[in-house]
Amino acid sequence: MSQPMTVQCPTCDTPVEWSAASPSRPFCSERCKLIDLGAWASEEHAIPVSPDAEDEMFSGDLEATHRGH
Repeated sequence: MSQPMTVQCPTCDTPVEWSAASPSRPFCSERCKLIDLGAWASEEHAIPVSPDAEDEMFSGDLEATHRGH
C-alpha cells in the first residue's frame, strides 16, 4: 500500500495526513484552523484583485442603482 499523502498546515507548517482521520485538514488542529479564520476576518489575508477587475465587477451595480432612482 502507498504512503498516505501529507500536506503542510498553512498556519504552522506541521505535516498533516490528508485523510478522513484528519478532520481539520489541511490544518493540523482546530486551533490552527481558527487562527487562519481570524486572519481572514481581520483582513490579514486577502485575495488580490486588480483595480480594473474590481471596477468592472461593481460598475454594473452602480449603473442599476442610478437607473432605479
